Formats: sequence, C-alpha cells, structure tokens
Amino acid sequence: MKKQMVDDYYTSRKAKLLKDFDKAAKRLRRILVSYYGDDLTDTIARETRQEYEALIPELPYIGGKKNLLTRNLIGSAQALALYRVLKRHGKTVEEAGKVIYEAVEAQIGAYSRLLLCLLGKLRFTKLVVKKLRKLAAESQKRRYPGDWVCTFVEGDGEEFDFGIDYTECGICKFYHAQGADEFTPFLCLTDFPMSKAFGSGLVRTMTIAEGCEKCDFRWKRGREVKQGWPPEFLNIQGFKENV
Repeated sequence: MKKQMVDDYYTSRKAKLLKDFDKAAKRLRRILVSYYGDDLTDTIARETRQEYEALIPELPYIGGKKNLLTRNLIGSAQALALYRVLKRHGKTVEEAGKVIYEAVEAQIGAYSRLLLCLLGKLRFTKLVVKKLRKLAAESQKRRYPGDWVCTFVEGDGEEFDFGIDYTECGICKFYHAQGADEFTPFLCLTDFPMSKAFGSGLVRTMTIAEGCEKCDFRWKRGREVKQGWPPEFLNIQGFKENV
C-alpha cells in the first residue's frame, strides 16, 4: 500500500496539477506573446501542457505534502516543460531562461503589495524558522534519493538572520535525470526576484547547478537584493562553452 501511494502520488493528483498549470499559463501567455506573437504562442502553450503532463509521472517522490520542497519540484517540472518546447522551436537556453525569469516576476506581480509584505514577514517568524530547522534535520536522514539534503545555518544578527546550505538539490537531480543540466542555473536564478518581492534579502555566492559543492542561501530581512537578470554565470567562459 505504501509503495503504491509513493508510485501514484503525482499521477493521482494529475487533474489538480494540470489545473494549477493552466492558471499559471494564463499569466505566462502575455510574456510569450511579447516574444513570439499569438500563433506561435498558441503552439508553445499547447505543447508545453502536453510536455508537462508527460513529466508528471517522472517526478520523484520526496515525501509528498509533508515535504515543503515538493512544490518546488512540481514547479521545476512546469519550467522544464516550457524549456523543452522552446528548445524544440530553436530557442536558446539563455532565451528560455529569460522567459522563465520574466514569468516568475509576472506571477509575483499579480500579488498585492500587502500580501507580499505579510508573506515576507511570515518567513522570519519563529514558526517558519522552526519548520526550516525540521526540514534540514529530516533531510539528513536521506529517506528519498530525489530529495534535497541541507543544514540549517544560525544567523549572526548582522550579516544574515538565518541560512541554509544545500549539499544535494532535488531539482539538480531531476534535471540531470531528464538531460537538462544546462537549464538548471537559469531556474535557480528565479529565487532572487521572489526574495526581492518578499523583502527577505537573499544573498547566495554559489550553487550546485554551477558546479559548486553547495548552495549557500543567506537571508536578512529588508536587505536589498542585488542579484538577478542577467545572471553572472553567463560571463563565465566555461559555462558558455557548455550551452
């Protein structure tokens, strides 16, 4: 029974996942039209939904609703579906990355400033920090091969309020299994517009997606977020040769 639950976790929720995808696609459409016009956008939208539906059974189980990062994994499948379709239509990984980045900005822009402020404050509450500590501790048990592994980093009250070091990334693993390593750094970049909107002051100096040993997330409430588009890694010759 337990194995069946694991195997069927995403497929049994396919209708809900596709419904959520369709809502996000409505916001994405305006961005796609600005790049490709109505006709090509219609084709891209249709093919992306088909691609995403095919990816749903491929998603690795990492604990379902009990794992806060399950929704990140689902979101990564939506982004991967769009990237694959754009690639088939001759678009570069950089262009696909920019489209995804702008899509995240548009999604955030649909929220009211009051809601963004409340969500930003919530992230620094004792309850949420407690959940992040628990998430990190549970990850060390390595129950699911496709999951993240991380440690919670106590803040010093000056440079940052708290942090997380990820030594294994679920999205990197999923994209590697799907043959899409080159797109992973672009998806990672979308953490910055989200942090900027929530006022959570993210600073990150390295990522696993760029070949580093870990992703070092450091948050400080109210700090200015300086990273964003274009990504710094595009200036690295080694990266350019690999895309």
